[in-house]
Amino acid sequence: PDTMTEHFDCHYCKESLFGKKYILKDDSPYCVKCYENLYSNTCEECKNPIGADCKDLSYKDRHWHETCFHCFQCKNSLVDKPFAAKEEHLLCTDCYSNEYSSKCNECKKTIMPGTRKMEYKGNSWHETCFICYRCQQPIGTKSFIPKDNQNFCVPCYEKQFAMQCVQCKKAITTGGVTYREQPWHKECFVCTVCKKQLSGQRFTSRDEFAYCLSCFCNLYSKKCAGCTNPISGLGGTKYISFEERQWHNDCFNCKKCSLSLVGRGFLTERDDILCPECGKDI
Repeated sequence: PDTMTEHFDCHYCKESLFGKKYILKDDSPYCVKCYENLYSNTCEECKNPIGADCKDLSYKDRHWHETCFHCFQCKNSLVDKPFAAKEEHLLCTDCYSNEYSSKCNECKKTIMPGTRKMEYKGNSWHETCFICYRCQQPIGTKSFIPKDNQNFCVPCYEKQFAMQCVQCKKAITTGGVTYREQPWHKECFVCTVCKKQLSGQRFTSRDEFAYCLSCFCNLYSKKCAGCTNPISGLGGTKYISFEERQWHNDCFNCKKCSLSLVGRGFLTERDDILCPECGKDI
């Protein structure tokens, strides 16, 4: 019958396919050669066509023979294994991590892609490796203070490095006072006698103790023989001295007529000073 002599030809080159291997594509038969020329993908690795009898492995519109689908770095097969792509190359996860992942500054191991990491000044840490040097606890998202290539949580930094007040021995975290090259809290730096804060005030010292001017004058200044108040000598205060007694300039007056004797002659009668007029009857 006619059906026995019906042609069974390649859809492209028209050669008879009787007794030959063929491939159906869109319901049309092709000889292997035509099929490969028309439809085979070129392998990214060896640049040869991926034949009909080969497995075609594809990733993002790129194709490989099964034997060509390997890590660019170590050449191990990537078939049925996880891999990553970098700059057109496929890498196994180990090679990718070694080549492109950060190393932890603490444990020196790779920080795998997708895991949480901390970064500071070009260095990276596993989240659990970024710890306070003193208490060894993870810092996480809390504030920290770097010092000498180590990182400290704020409480540990204050305990270890903040200046301690010489008076109360506690850390000075903000605005202290330096006196005799030693640190004090403002509220701890007070007059030895009256305990008034000396920060921002004029003060003086004696025997390593600090005094406000008022207390210092009361303790150590010479007393005026006229008004008995201290003569501080501070700030250029002028005074008169005579035979181990001192007077404020304004107090050096005649006992009887109150005439100022500054720069004048005077007489003494026991503890009193007199002008020559009042003293002429002595």
